[in-house]
Amino acid sequence: MDNVLVINCGSSSLKYQLLDMTSETLLAKGLVERIGLEVGKHTYARPQHDKLVEELPVPDHARAIELVVAAVTSPRHGVIPDMKAISAVGHRTVHAGEKFSNSVLITPEVLAYLEECIPLAPLHNPANIVGIKAAQQVMPDVPMVGVFDTAFHQTMPDWAYVYPLPYEFYRSYKVRRYGFHGTSHRYVSLRAAQLLERPLDACNFISCHLGNGASVCAVKNGRSVDTSMGFTPLEGLVMGTRCGDIDPAIVGFLAKRLDVGLDEIDRILNKESGIYGITGISSDLRDVEREYAAGNDRARLGLEVYCYHIRKYIGAYAVALGRVDAIIFTAGVGENASMIREWSCRGLEIIGAELDPFENGVRHDEAVISKISSPIKIIVIPTNEELMIARDTRDVVLAANPQKA
Repeated sequence: MDNVLVINCGSSSLKYQLLDMTSETLLAKGLVERIGLEVGKHTYARPQHDKLVEELPVPDHARAIELVVAAVTSPRHGVIPDMKAISAVGHRTVHAGEKFSNSVLITPEVLAYLEECIPLAPLHNPANIVGIKAAQQVMPDVPMVGVFDTAFHQTMPDWAYVYPLPYEFYRSYKVRRYGFHGTSHRYVSLRAAQLLERPLDACNFISCHLGNGASVCAVKNGRSVDTSMGFTPLEGLVMGTRCGDIDPAIVGFLAKRLDVGLDEIDRILNKESGIYGITGISSDLRDVEREYAAGNDRARLGLEVYCYHIRKYIGAYAVALGRVDAIIFTAGVGENASMIREWSCRGLEIIGAELDPFENGVRHDEAVISKISSPIKIIVIPTNEELMIARDTRDVVLAANPQKA
């Protein structure tokens, strides 16, 4: 198996990477934006080359896929000779309910099940399905694999995923904790085990995926046993524009006080809350940090609330795991914001995690940033969900067709 195309499809955008899986190296990546609008935009990049940007009509996702294939096979800018050099396509798919705990070959039955899951992820699954169907239309003979954000968390015990609601809501409507960012949590857990030179199934980690969306995952013996996001990605940590954990009675209270429907409250909780809601500045923590440095007290408050919730989850998951080998910081904020890591580690000495201020302040791609004497290691690991998707895609296709090895 040589080249795997990884696709992450949104309602009006399509991100992609083409990887050579013989060496696990990136060949090219890009983004098609403004799909369905009058003028679309395609940004294409190769390592050690300037980005190429073109603006042109992109009426639908099938046309976006055609642009991707044309770019990677271009005689002038391409990286492969033709479409036949694409061995398989891996699709990032957000929600697979309770059915799949692993990545799977996409069949008509799998697609039908993903459509059944649309009520569980109405903003994400429809776009993911559109991307799959568009790729099948353009590349009908290329095997497609679904890699699910929820799959890694299917190992959670029932006491971690069942909500204290009437049990009939779970039986009839599948209302339960699902968790997200599973591909990222799985990748950084694997890398952390490699860095510590231990088998993954003997490692306990607390993985902190901190981006505009954020979640913490408790990983016991290499398997997810709890995670902060729940039935939807709204639960858990304070995020860029999402509120995270709040008293559910606030929903009804605000609906009455504002005289608005539940859809409007849902929009406020997802789009106008979190860091942006507290600070009134931005959902981007870099902007908030600059305002904090300038003396803005609401910026300070937003950062304090953000990091306090991270610390609370780390403490809770330390108890859930019983033993912690390492705390992992990953994703855009976790990888790059040393101040956020510092504030999130305040007081963690009580569980045996001691941050090294110097190592934390040095820009690393991947590093242990705890003190040498710290019983629990603190590690920064850049996530690579695309590589994880490509690996799964390769493995699933090879398992189904051993002759392709």
